[in-house]
Amino acid sequence: MTGLDLLDDTRALLRQLVGYPTISSDSNLAMIEFLADRLGAAGARVEVHRDPAGTKANLFATIGPERAGGILLSGHSDVVPVADQDWTSDPFEMVERDGRLYGRGTCDMKGFIAAAVAMAPAFAERATGRPVHFAFTHDEEVGCLGAQALAQILRARDTRPSVAIIGEPTLMRVIEGHKGCYEYTTHFTGLEGHGSAPDRGVNAVEYAVRYVARLLELRERLKARAPADSPFDPPWTTINTGALVGGVAHNVIPGKARIDWEMRPVQPGDAEFVKDDLGRFCAEDLLPMMRAVSPGADIVTEVIGEVAGLLPATRNEAKAIVMELTGANGADTVPFGTEAGIFQSLGMSAVVCGPGSIEQAHKPDEFVAIDQLRQCLSMLDGLSARLSA
Repeated sequence: MTGLDLLDDTRALLRQLVGYPTISSDSNLAMIEFLADRLGAAGARVEVHRDPAGTKANLFATIGPERAGGILLSGHSDVVPVADQDWTSDPFEMVERDGRLYGRGTCDMKGFIAAAVAMAPAFAERATGRPVHFAFTHDEEVGCLGAQALAQILRARDTRPSVAIIGEPTLMRVIEGHKGCYEYTTHFTGLEGHGSAPDRGVNAVEYAVRYVARLLELRERLKARAPADSPFDPPWTTINTGALVGGVAHNVIPGKARIDWEMRPVQPGDAEFVKDDLGRFCAEDLLPMMRAVSPGADIVTEVIGEVAGLLPATRNEAKAIVMELTGANGADTVPFGTEAGIFQSLGMSAVVCGPGSIEQAHKPDEFVAIDQLRQCLSMLDGLSARLSA
């Protein structure tokens, strides 16, 4: 295929992928089956691994020899919701205008998946010495659940890849590091009652507010823990409160409340520092007050996902390969998280590089520029030439 043919094929593939509404709360099976068929037709050995509920799946596929040391191309299949967003077109029908392709997931990150799959026939011709692998996962947007499940499967294999390229949108810049992403939901159980007698109930919302206040205190204390040589911006671990939900009416003491929150550690010790402090605060301050009124009161924190960051490494084959292929003269760090740290934890060298801008991700009228897809295909074409060695 010529470069123009590959671009046309990528555009057509992306149109089909956007048409699958793979919001994290819904199934991705139809899209995974479509990709499995396409890769299988190109000669890939395809595996589909369903989640325990059977409603979602990861795809792992291999082209080339059955040996260790291959190159992994990674992307997530799920997208964020479109509810309450002001789109100018149907978010699940790709629209082209002014050199851009609009639709949910075009940059985050179905554009990269489309480019990788469009390259599969070329990989099949050239991957005689080193295999190329495809990993398309579920539930990246809600804790990287699919990648963590896939990592457990790959950990047991002797034929693991040694290089991972994660195609999150970076404007094709080479990214060698990012913070971790730890997401939690903390549930408060109090005691309902009439608002005219607040001392007779346990106001779950009010205790949740105290918990948020503690998170804000910890956020400030984490600034002093920033490593002197931290490569990140900001250089410290951050905490964000995403939601506080509770209550049913003005005159009812709320018996339930929920906080959704996250932290982005720059070093593993910060996560333990935060969790230990919150555990003591609940055990020594909040719970005794709550249970003095209602013995059944409780605070329970649910772990949504604890995903390690991508740590810059002195020796990084993935970075060296992608820098050479893209012509980059350096690598950067970013504040957003990816699945890269999960693959790094398996002993792979990892880098993030993909088409589109993170500034467009999760927004209405999300788009990827066609020129970005062209640059991505150029990188992947260069990569294919390395697979015969």
